[in-house]
Amino acid sequence: MSLSVCGTDCSTCYCFGEMCKGCEECSGKVFHVPEGKACAIYECTVHNKGMKNCGECSEAPCDIWMKTRDPKYSDEEFDENVKGRIQALKEAL
Repeated sequence: MSLSVCGTDCSTCYCFGEMCKGCEECSGKVFHVPEGKACAIYECTVHNKGMKNCGECSEAPCDIWMKTRDPKYSDEEFDENVKGRIQALKEAL
């Protein structure tokens, strides 16, 4: 399993290993982020707070998570998704 700093299991994505190497390998500059920019969650966690992932942060999930929300999820689905990712990150520490 390859967890990103936000707890997403990148190994389940069809792009992982080919088009995308995961946020740790590309410094948060994954394919869905505007060119030249890094993911806001990656920037906050790694560069601003110096943490391995959001599982170390007492504020997670924070407003940045809400701003980077995948629109395909309903409110309930998003809440469950976030809870699962935070739990996976805490277990990985």
